[in-house]
Amino acid sequence: MQVTVLGAGLLGVTSAYFLRQLGHDVTVVDRQATPAAETSFANGGQISVSHAEPWANPSAPLKVLKWLGQEDAPLLFRVRADMRQWLWGLQFLRECTPARTRHNIGQIVRLGTYSRDTLQQLRRDIGIAYDERTQGILHFYTSQEEFDGAEAPAAQMRALGCDRRVISADEAVRLEPALRHIRPQLAGATYTAEDESGDANRFARELVARCMADGVQFRMSHTVTALREAGGRIDHVEATDEEGRFQRLRADAFVLAMGSLSPLYTRPLGIELPIYPAKGYSVTMPVKDASMAHQVSLTDDEYKLVFSRLGDRLRIAGTAELNGYDRDLNRVRCEAIVRRVEQLFPGAGDASQAQFWTGLRPATPSNVPIIGRSKLPNLFLNTGHGTLGWTHSCGSGKSIARIVSGLAPEVDFAFTGVDAHRGGRPATLARAA
Repeated sequence: MQVTVLGAGLLGVTSAYFLRQLGHDVTVVDRQATPAAETSFANGGQISVSHAEPWANPSAPLKVLKWLGQEDAPLLFRVRADMRQWLWGLQFLRECTPARTRHNIGQIVRLGTYSRDTLQQLRRDIGIAYDERTQGILHFYTSQEEFDGAEAPAAQMRALGCDRRVISADEAVRLEPALRHIRPQLAGATYTAEDESGDANRFARELVARCMADGVQFRMSHTVTALREAGGRIDHVEATDEEGRFQRLRADAFVLAMGSLSPLYTRPLGIELPIYPAKGYSVTMPVKDASMAHQVSLTDDEYKLVFSRLGDRLRIAGTAELNGYDRDLNRVRCEAIVRRVEQLFPGAGDASQAQFWTGLRPATPSNVPIIGRSKLPNLFLNTGHGTLGWTHSCGSGKSIARIVSGLAPEVDFAFTGVDAHRGGRPATLARAA
């Protein structure tokens, strides 16, 4: 079967790889000149099954209200005259109940665990290297209230098979000596030994090289302009190449993996995807003092920041700004990240050589991605992964490849339009939601 994957970020590239492994002829289309050039370019680097508590949780509404108008707030809801933003916000509030939070954590953990296992198997199979580290992820807390609030989600994750242990401040410093500078401020930590970190962009580029060697075609610098329906199916995709020439791209099946742009392409088809762009930031700087720099990947839950060691570089990423499709880089938010790094690990990185980046994460109100079949039988969805695109990429890519092939997914997850007990065949083909 001829399958066209729309998008060459992490989700598109992993989809293409696993589709090819199942014997399909695969073409990938992307508007950028190189793969993983947008949201997958400079993310936080974590394979973090333990980062499964969604933004939408019982404590979120009060925090969002408190942060309104603060330019350096971890989650900034910049109010706009945008009906999609308001509708997304209302859906977000509905997901903040304890019951919905527990349900969403279950979805996120199951997919995350499967995806991490799939990545590890892929690494063994093809020997791919991407500055990976397998030293676990440590969530640390400088607020007793935040630490106390982490215990119940951690217990639920352990029950689901994600061994996120609650540990003391002293044990956290033993695991990561770079935390010794803030030992007096540490309330405690959680640690997940099985979690990992690595350079997502390098992984994507290395996997593209493998895909190309296996016969996958990449049409880069091709901008998708529309998905055209005929007879209840996608007939073709319209696109322009780098010279502006119009093209019609036909295939038997199409996989939409275009991140925050996905709902713009499905809406004309009558498919409303609850995805809104959440602008995230990252800072990358060279290691200056290795004795002060962290080795274990870290999460600062209070400030919503993650820290990864990528070879001789430090990558710090996080925060979220809900401001439509605005891609402007806000220096205030970048400098707030640098200040936090200096507070925690003074002198560890060379801030004078810091590189700032921003990208649009495709966020759903629940933080649960949208993977599966749409109401159009040859249009498949692999999008809405928010901050967990790297964590969920291999599991999502393998799952969508199996669904396209008519095979049952291997993980217990609420796939769209698919009944896992019927061999991956379509269930009720309602509107994707």
